[in-house]
Amino acid sequence: MVDYYQALDVPQTASSEDIKKAYRKNALKWHPDKNPENKEYAEKKFKEITEAYEVLSDGYKRDLYDLYGTDGLIGLRTGLYQSTPETPDLMFTFRNADEVFREFFEGQDPFTEVLGMW
Repeated sequence: MVDYYQALDVPQTASSEDIKKAYRKNALKWHPDKNPENKEYAEKKFKEITEAYEVLSDGYKRDLYDLYGTDGLIGLRTGLYQSTPETPDLMFTFRNADEVFREFFEGQDPFTEVLGMW
């Protein structure tokens, strides 16, 4: 299991704004479309980054994670979770990484649009 703070390259004391900036930077860097030469690895990293953002950007989920690690997310259910061999008992639902990415960038294509500074 990945450490969410390491995935975003932020300290545990990071502010919400720091987490948002780190997600933006890392999601753009590791988006599979930006890494066609190593798409499989980039997709894995992109999903890890998105999973980290989904937890750390939500105060409640972040508090549970800080107190109990991923075990704190067991039993937390939002309805979309797909069990995997790596997380057979984890009940927290992670949304599709591309969906989070589109929502974060408000439907704009960050690779072609000039976005304001975050």
